[in-house]
Amino acid sequence: MMLFGVNIMGDVLRLSPAIWAYPDDAYENLKIEIILPGIEKKNISFKITEDGFYVKASKEGVEYVDSYSTCCPVNPDKAVATYSNGILKVTVPYQQPFEGAVDVKID
Repeated sequence: MMLFGVNIMGDVLRLSPAIWAYPDDAYENLKIEIILPGIEKKNISFKITEDGFYVKASKEGVEYVDSYSTCCPVNPDKAVATYSNGILKVTVPYQQPFEGAVDVKID
């Protein structure tokens, strides 16, 4: 059963974490900030693709979990993350318009 974005069934309280995602001042990188109060770094899983990301973090009786789409393609191989004082901060560069472009053979 869901109540205000909270799963209240079972032994674990599942919550959506507070997340801010915004471009840096130069519009070159996507900045992501995720609030995970009381979570130890070893209990955080963060995965990113070129068009979205997933976070799962847990402590006794509480699990923060959710997935999100990004507004524009990013380069996941260049993502950098830090965790301090309950805040996971991720910086990932946006893809350049023709990055990953494939030459098409013309017959």
